[in-house]
Amino acid sequence: MNSFTKQRWLGIFLLLVFSAATLAAYFKYTPQYPRLTYFSGAALFFVMVILTLYNGRKKLPFLPLGTSESWLQFHIYAGFLTVVLFLAHVHFRLATSWFDTILAWLYVLVTGSGIAGLFVTRTIPKRLTTRGGEVLFERIPAIRRGLQDQAETLALKSVPEVHSTTIADFYTRHLQDFFNGPRNLYLHLFEIRRPLNIIQNRIADLNRYLNASERETLDKISLLVRQKDGLDYHQSLQLLLRGWLFIHIPLTYSLMIFSVVHIILVYAFSGGAR
Repeated sequence: MNSFTKQRWLGIFLLLVFSAATLAAYFKYTPQYPRLTYFSGAALFFVMVILTLYNGRKKLPFLPLGTSESWLQFHIYAGFLTVVLFLAHVHFRLATSWFDTILAWLYVLVTGSGIAGLFVTRTIPKRLTTRGGEVLFERIPAIRRGLQDQAETLALKSVPEVHSTTIADFYTRHLQDFFNGPRNLYLHLFEIRRPLNIIQNRIADLNRYLNASERETLDKISLLVRQKDGLDYHQSLQLLLRGWLFIHIPLTYSLMIFSVVHIILVYAFSGGAR
């Protein structure tokens, strides 16, 4: 059993133990000690602070604070634990005031985006390996431009070589827009290849009416089409892989700000501030 598997099973075990202990304490002691809500709120806020620090840990990899993978595993299982703490803190009821409703929705959105991010980071890298080698996101525009230049050169060279504009006209009508920029990014997320199949079918239809020299040129263009589609696939999935953090992190900081205000208001109006 490797270290990652050990960490995973240990994380699951501890999550179950702490969740069971939290629920047992809630159902046993809450009726007797109403102010136990303060304790559950403090525990929830403490865990949330630790979870928020994970983003800072990623920016300081040189500090001896444990491996990034260990922090990630803790982040995942502690995040699930907050669900139990949150439900216990709100007594499994919906919020009534507008401020608590906003706070609850922020928590739901942060948790939901975190679960979505867990799914994305676990599935997208595996999908990317099925469509060629690793492509650096920053180099995608330059690579796309190179493929476009190659396709245009092949289409234009076919005119004087075979004294026909068939391939050049086909490129202008059906491929120029495809090579101009990223295409079908949304469809790539769901593995929908219909647009590529349509282009390939059109190429196959045209191929029947060409001579040997033209077919060789069109085959090269067809290969560039597949490479361009694979590049769009990588851009689509890498955008998702990067983009979910731009939702999760701002929501997290918003939740922390509202939580601090919530704590101040609770203690101020309950007599705790005195």
